[in-house]
Formats: sequence, structure tokens, C-alpha cells
Amino acid sequence: MSKTVDKQARTDEQPPQGWSAATDEELIAIYKRSGERRAFDELVHRYERELYSYLRRYLGDATLAEDAFQTTFLQVHLKCDQFEEGRKFRPWLYTIATNQAIDTQRRNKRHKLVSLDRRQGRDGGDDLGALLDLLTTKESGPAGEVESTERANWIRRAVSELPETLRAAVTLIYYQGMRYREAADVLGIPVGTVKSRLHTAVLKLNEAWRLTNGAADDDRP
Repeated sequence: MSKTVDKQARTDEQPPQGWSAATDEELIAIYKRSGERRAFDELVHRYERELYSYLRRYLGDATLAEDAFQTTFLQVHLKCDQFEEGRKFRPWLYTIATNQAIDTQRRNKRHKLVSLDRRQGRDGGDDLGALLDLLTTKESGPAGEVESTERANWIRRAVSELPETLRAAVTLIYYQGMRYREAADVLGIPVGTVKSRLHTAVLKLNEAWRLTNGAADDDRP
């Protein structure tokens, strides 16, 4: 998967330590300053798997994710002059990607599923721990594997029904592994609001889980 935006390099500027060793911030600064194509291509290369994976899970559609990826880096190209010195590149990139995903959803007028069927250890406090507890089974062996699959399928449906603001918080923190501060930068909201949204999402998911399992228990002979 190779994605680039046509832009003719205007200089031979390059970081002294080489392209692969340069930081994201150094690369975007070089591209902003000189339009050096290699700096842009290195950023695309670094983030193509990670960012495409995020968009694929956010949108639930491979074709739309591909389109959103392309438009994200088109926006990076067009808005590189707006990147401020001292800012971190990754949250800025995710801000653009999230906005492109939202625009894509609205254009297609479809509800997308968010896949949260992989557990990854994260720092983030009690709410994140509660979410991970909900997403995982305590049993081992074949029975545990079946329960894990069923729970993953249930979570996929339940998260898709969350409001967009809650869904974005869960996706960025749980799946993408962002810290609260990074997610706050991406969403353009205070850290406290991110925590509040994650807390609300956990409460809603837990309540839906209890109702679902309570109904299932009532149906058993």
C-alpha cells in the first residue's frame, strides 16, 4: 500500500542524521520549509499501516478508509504551513484523520462499526480498566475462546450504537493506545472531557451488557 501526493522537491535539504532517523516534527518542518518530497514520503511510510488501520476500524469499510487516508495526507500537504513549531505531529495527524473520517461518514450517510476485538494494555485509569474488563473473559480453554468471540461481536455492535463523540474517545484510547492528552489534542477538547466521555461510554456499555445478559438468563430453562 503506497500512497503519495505529487509535489516536486524544490531543494536537496535533508536531516543530517538521515531520513529514517529524523523525528516526525523534523520531517514536517523540512516539508513546510522547502517542500522536500522525501520528507513527505517518509511520513506517509511511517503512518500508512497505523493510520489506515485506525480509519478502517473507525469507518468499518476498507474503500472508505482508503479514501480517508488519501484525503488525510492531502490535507497534511495543503495545511503543512499551519503546523506550529513545538507541536507534536502525531496528534495533529490524527486530528486531520478523524475529521476526514467524520466527513466521510456524513457524505455516505451510513452508520459504521468500530472494531474493538483486540485487547492491548494501556495506561489510562479506572475507566479504561473497566472497559478492558468488559471486553475480556476470565475463562480459559475452548469455553473461554467461545465467550471471547461472542463478547467481541457484542462489543462491535454496542460500540456502533454509541454517540459519535463517545465512539471516538473509545477508539482513540482503547484501540489506538493514545494517552488522554493525545486524544484531547486530536479531538480538540479538554483532557477532562475525554475522561468524562470514556467514563460515560463505559457506563453505557456496562449497562447494555448487564441488560443483555440479564435477558439471556431469563430465557434459559
